[in-house]
Amino acid sequence: MIKSKNKQLNLNFKASTRIIFLILCYFSSVILLLSCGSDTAKKEKTTETALIKTESKKAEKVVTKKLLFFGDSLTAGYGLEDINNAFPALIQTKIDSLSLKYTVINSGLSGETSAGGKSRINWVLNQKVDIFILELGANDGLRGIPLKETRKNLQAIIDAVLAKNAATKIVLAGMQLPPNMGIDYITEFKTIFPELAKKNGLKLIPFLLKDVGGIPALNQADGIHPTGKGHKILANNAWVILKPMLTS
Repeated sequence: MIKSKNKQLNLNFKASTRIIFLILCYFSSVILLLSCGSDTAKKEKTTETALIKTESKKAEKVVTKKLLFFGDSLTAGYGLEDINNAFPALIQTKIDSLSLKYTVINSGLSGETSAGGKSRINWVLNQKVDIFILELGANDGLRGIPLKETRKNLQAIIDAVLAKNAATKIVLAGMQLPPNMGIDYITEFKTIFPELAKKNGLKLIPFLLKDVGGIPALNQADGIHPTGKGHKILANNAWVILKPMLTS
């Protein structure tokens, strides 16, 4: 009788052990599946984070190029109530209308001569410049400065820009003088700009003040500085040369 009871206890113990073993196996499988799911979620989250970082880096790489106007009172917008009416700012408006990645920098200084520009060019070039528009020389002519000096100073500015960054594209704004300066002087003055452009392989705005210079309705009371309407024409004169450079 005792042997029979012991045998029954052994069977019950084995059955209980088997049930416990099966239960443990079941929970182990569940834990394993949950663990795998967690790892997968972590991997997906890591991948998602990596994608976000990659997109962020791509966004950081979208940097606008710089278009710098280096000139005198024409560039500075002398006499205008709002500098946003000066032709460099109007060029920025044209750029923005085409969604081009360029930022205009106005480095115009009223009264600036070619010698003054030469003395401050290195300070201006502390920033990276992609396109450099050189608009100087008019004040030299109005003051009767020897044209040899004007030519020399403009060349020095061109050399400084290219020495800083040989990839910078330079545009030279051509100028002309009123006839009261003397025929020989104004004739030679006019040749400075196309000759420098040809010598250095630069783009040339033949005459920045075309259709504005000498027209009273488009100039301020001094007869020299353009009105807002005049600056719109200057912007168009410059844009003819600049647009192909910006969109190519």
